[in-house]
Amino acid sequence: MTSFTTERKTLSTSLFFAAVVLCVVSFVSLGECQTTTAPPPTPCSAYKNCDTCVPHAKCLWCFATNNCTDYPVSWLLPPPSLCQLSQARWGVCWLNFEALIIAMAVLGGTILISIVACCCCCCFCKKRQSRPDRDEERYARKREEIKQRAEERKVERKAKHDEIRRKYGLIGDADHPYSKFENE
Repeated sequence: MTSFTTERKTLSTSLFFAAVVLCVVSFVSLGECQTTTAPPPTPCSAYKNCDTCVPHAKCLWCFATNNCTDYPVSWLLPPPSLCQLSQARWGVCWLNFEALIIAMAVLGGTILISIVACCCCCCFCKKRQSRPDRDEERYARKREEIKQRAEERKVERKAKHDEIRRKYGLIGDADHPYSKFENE
């Protein structure tokens, strides 16, 4: 009876996965059969002013030549033969490419320096926090040693004082310190 239930569960699981695979394949095949004709992308040269050119990430506006060209993807920076960096606009018209690069470099450098400074501060603070524990422990040991030496000196002084009291006979009556003088 148990093997029959196990076989039945395995069969139902297999049928479920087969149905899922069949649905996925049918939807994929439907997608392949249907073709949509998207309009061809507008070439960058069709844009006639900076405001219409720079919103497109693939286009670069050059104020020197007053034309919109394809951004040269193979280079990070546009070559001087295409447009000077101070005359090139990409993303926004009010910021030239040269200033954009300088601003991004300054911003990136600031972020990098901030991260390094934070890491250094965290490491030094962690060391500084662990150091007082050792220092406090050392100072506590020194204080304990000083207390022990003080106790030893106190015991030695008491022993000397008791010896002097015994020598002069002052130790006999603890009730009254002047009792020896009264008895004579």
